[in-house]
Amino acid sequence: MSLWWKTSAALSCLALLCGAAIAGLWAADRAYPPPLDKAKTVSAEVLDADGQLLRAFATPEGRWRLKTTAKDVDPQFIRMLVAYEDQRFWQHGGVDPWALMRAAWQFASHGRIVSGASTLSMQVARLIEPREGRSFTAKLRQLARAIQIERRLSKAEILDLYLTHAPYGGNLEGIRAASLAYFGKEPRRLTVSEAALLVALPQLPEKRRPDRHLKAAETARQRVLERMAVSSVIGEGEAERAASVAVPDRRLQLPTFAAHVAEAALRRQPKAVQHQTTLRRSIQKGLETVAKDAAAKLGPKVSIAMVMADAHTGEIVGELGSADYFDASRSGWIDMTRVSRSPGSTLKPFIYGLAFEEGLVSQETIIEDRPADFFGYRPRNFDMTYQGDVSIRQALQLSLNVPAVRLLDAVGPSRMMMRFRRADVRPILPPNEAPGLAIGLGGLGINLKDLVQLYAALTNRGKPMRLGDGIQDQPGQIEGEPLLDPTATWQIADILSGVLPPAGAVQRGIAYKTGTSYGYRDAWSVGFDGRYVLGVWVGRPDNGAVPGLTGYGTAAPILFEGFAKSGVAITPLPRAPAGAVRIAQSELPISQRRFSLTSSGLVSATVREAAPQIVYPPEGARVELGVDTAGTPMPLILKLQGGRAPFRWLANGRPLAETSRRRINQWVPDGTGYSTLTVIDAVGRAASVRVFLN
Repeated sequence: MSLWWKTSAALSCLALLCGAAIAGLWAADRAYPPPLDKAKTVSAEVLDADGQLLRAFATPEGRWRLKTTAKDVDPQFIRMLVAYEDQRFWQHGGVDPWALMRAAWQFASHGRIVSGASTLSMQVARLIEPREGRSFTAKLRQLARAIQIERRLSKAEILDLYLTHAPYGGNLEGIRAASLAYFGKEPRRLTVSEAALLVALPQLPEKRRPDRHLKAAETARQRVLERMAVSSVIGEGEAERAASVAVPDRRLQLPTFAAHVAEAALRRQPKAVQHQTTLRRSIQKGLETVAKDAAAKLGPKVSIAMVMADAHTGEIVGELGSADYFDASRSGWIDMTRVSRSPGSTLKPFIYGLAFEEGLVSQETIIEDRPADFFGYRPRNFDMTYQGDVSIRQALQLSLNVPAVRLLDAVGPSRMMMRFRRADVRPILPPNEAPGLAIGLGGLGINLKDLVQLYAALTNRGKPMRLGDGIQDQPGQIEGEPLLDPTATWQIADILSGVLPPAGAVQRGIAYKTGTSYGYRDAWSVGFDGRYVLGVWVGRPDNGAVPGLTGYGTAAPILFEGFAKSGVAITPLPRAPAGAVRIAQSELPISQRRFSLTSSGLVSATVREAAPQIVYPPEGARVELGVDTAGTPMPLILKLQGGRAPFRWLANGRPLAETSRRRINQWVPDGTGYSTLTVIDAVGRAASVRVFLN
């Protein structure tokens, strides 16, 4: 046999053997693919309308592993990572032969491992398929897996896997979780110091955790900054400046905003990785801060719920169902935005709106605030006093009960309930009861979200707007008839914008109404500007009474603080539509100067009233003035009956500071001896008494 035939046969055998080897490797690759499916398990994320993280949920094994791509990370970090970990990452096929030879030579020369040869692809292989120990067999398997991964994924996809799965100590995995935990921010804008620390930690994540081993973390960061390859990326001067920056010594909590909305989103789509909401993180953060601070002042068991919506779109931009989701003492897990409770006086504006719409009253129409009996129903004011004659504007601003019931009796409770249905709101009535006059004072159930949905129509010129749920439900305008006509809604907004802010609050250009349910169980406040509506509920989730809890004193300050901390710019209230004006009482038509309802219907009438009479102190009384603990004289209480409010008091011919609508007043005398007290009512009638003060 000639040499040529022998050579040909040898080459053929070699080719067959190579082909068989390649076929065997291909078959093995198909039979034992890398477990890339395991890499798909990441933390579920709930995002705000702009894509910012509101809350993340740990993986089933308890890891914080947030899906990350290179576009989510500062480009300088990527350059530093590749320069430090795998300089030829973009060129090799999973294994770097030059790095392997360098590591082998260093091991042979020093008798120990001086530097590793692991590429980023090999590290990804180890992360998705952890090895039990550092053995030669495990390293060979890692090499093979790296080659398999390179065959299936692009370099960009491999880099994304590393950014998502790299360990950073404890249960932190991936650069996003680490950046949020150590720096409190997303990794899109990292400083050189921060980037260097995040490059260094994955090599020995437990031994270099800055919250436990600060010195080791500082040393590891310095090693990264000093590496020649990295220095060429950032510059020596920048490395020196970065080395002087302190390493964070504590781990921060990952964002936990909008807990109830996040839980609802996860229940709806448990397999989804990302859940988009209509909330805005800046608004949500501000509202949660306000609620937590206010709850701390209110004491245990009291919770707070808030809903803020964009009345133009119907989107919920901020929502919290409790002051603190994780506070068991306040039953924080209960979402109080969806629980029906008595709304107190918060529905009164809609009673007045119907009366305006029907032309029954104007803002300056006089209405009586006196004890009244409506077929056995006898409403009383919150403070158990009565103001006499007041204007419609004053009656709503003071939230007087009797005038509201008088108007509801005229427009009809059933009619108001039908208007609520136009806004897709259906309050809950007591079982087997038809709508009665008590609904005007809170005698029904409604939740905070529905209450905000009703008020959204007031800033939307009467057009009802369906609010979304912050997750999936599509908000938008409700087709059909308006809740109230534009003129009526302007009249209501004009009145409510004139209500004085609570003590210590700054007038912010918002219109608002408060309410307190029977027995001090619920305090409400709902306010709006030209775009946003914010509703506040305060109370106990178990429906227990809270002594001293009121809408004006408790919920209203939270409302004003909520608007301030939300960060939204106040939008002016809508302008008056054509024909909407505030007319002086003297210019009103006769039929609208006074509201009274008789058996013959609505009529204008002059009610005969008794002249004012001072009942305390009585004529000729000798009154001994007391002093308080500081030695300051105690005020003298003044009481009267009859007359028409407002009242002007005079003491020894000098008027007191201001007129008053109350029939109880007080005066601090400037000395002892005889004094003359006089009261003058709105129509000029007067009464006087002469008393002696000791």
